[in-house]
Amino acid sequence: MTAGPPSPAADAFASCPVCGAHRLAHDLVPGQLVRPAIAERIARDHPGWTIAQAVCSSDLRRYQLAHLEDVLEEERGELTTLDREVLERIRKGELVARNLEQEVEERLSRGDRIADRVATFGGSWTFITIFFLVIACWMAINVVVLTRKPFDPYPFILLNLVLSCLAAIQAPIIMMSQNRREVKDRLRAEHDYQVNLKAELEVRLLHEKLDHLIVHQWQRLLETQRLQVEMLDGLAARLDPRPP
Repeated sequence: MTAGPPSPAADAFASCPVCGAHRLAHDLVPGQLVRPAIAERIARDHPGWTIAQAVCSSDLRRYQLAHLEDVLEEERGELTTLDREVLERIRKGELVARNLEQEVEERLSRGDRIADRVATFGGSWTFITIFFLVIACWMAINVVVLTRKPFDPYPFILLNLVLSCLAAIQAPIIMMSQNRREVKDRLRAEHDYQVNLKAELEVRLLHEKLDHLIVHQWQRLLETQRLQVEMLDGLAARLDPRPP
């Protein structure tokens, strides 16, 4: 009894020579398409591997990230926590961009919200207008209305005390709000740096892939052209009526 053709499911899987796991056939990348620097790194870690073999996409991604880490260390020296966090997010395929405003708002306490509102109101024209109106009414009441028994006669010592207390309370509240804004600006700057670094690394990976694919494609085109020239030479030799 003759054996039938192999099933498609059996042909759809292949073993990765690097990790040894069984992968889908379309998940394996030929070694000729791997960049030379990454191929050297794979061959150094796995001496039995050559560019004539394939490598699964997960292992190739892992070695690409390791190569990027080496490149970053060569360009910038020791990697910071932000750099390693970006590399880890690239390794996991996670997004770096996030809504910082929402995160900061969720962590604010009730006192922080009150401080922000006080600082916003204290730096507005509404506060300045109300402030001057209160001072003018205070002086008018003590000078014009209550001429015989003013509760704060000139030089308005009580008014000066109230203004000093207001300034003493308002100043630290505004400083609290400013410090929080500085923290928010620092977080925003770190977030922008991480987003830009991830975009730069992804673009670099993409350019390296495209460059290597273009070079490999040119090599295949040259080989195809050489074969066509040889075939044309063979046909010309057959059609040539002259004796050899």
